Amino acid sequence: MPVTEPPRSGAQTVDRAVRVLECFRGGDPELSLSEMAQRCGLPVSTTFRLAQALVRGRLLEQDPTSDRYRIGHGLASLARPALARLGLDAAAPHLYALAAGIKITVSLSVPDAGEALTVFQARPPVSFCHNQIPPERRSLHTSSVGHALLAHTPVGGGRGELIDTVRKRGFAVEEIDGEDPIRAVAVPVLGPGRQVWGALGVQARAVRLDHDLVRAVVPAMHRIAVRIGPYFHTAAAGTEFDAR
Repeated sequence: MPVTEPPRSGAQTVDRAVRVLECFRGGDPELSLSEMAQRCGLPVSTTFRLAQALVRGRLLEQDPTSDRYRIGHGLASLARPALARLGLDAAAPHLYALAAGIKITVSLSVPDAGEALTVFQARPPVSFCHNQIPPERRSLHTSSVGHALLAHTPVGGGRGELIDTVRKRGFAVEEIDGEDPIRAVAVPVLGPGRQVWGALGVQARAVRLDHDLVRAVVPAMHRIAVRIGPYFHTAAAGTEFDAR
């Protein structure tokens, strides 16, 4: 007799569908069925059924040539109200203008569960490379965006000599070691009452983003941070900052 899966409840099916969608977190725009199944920890047959249901719902798309899957336009439509609530729809043109002006990808991060979560990226039309793309989540205590956030939390949120230095100079710098070292810079985005809402960050190869260029781009980052700060009045009021 063929082996069959145990009966599934509706809630379990939804949970599994969410797991399929979460496969696309990170830098992979397209995935094969087997890659999705491996990331989900689900049988290929189950992943296929879920993926096809998500395609019918326009939450995923399937390339007719390669059969690989990618996020669908339907998911972008569902996300639009959340982006508007966060203020990102109004802020996006300013972030793209900044990226074009400094020729480096600009990322916007917010505090989430003790980490800095990247919620938006604006790539420049030229001079783009993958070194400019940060991880989706970074530690508050070891990243430039995390330090920019901690330096402007209420008293008791961010302490220490490094955080004090970031607070005084208004921006944070992070050196990321590797074969081709990367330098990252971040400034805070403040909402009403100068409450920190998020942080603008840029990163690039250290040989390109040298100290002269850092001094040149930081004022432009501050100007845009001030300009977009008012867009986040609704979200800032409900931001929970956990620096633990």
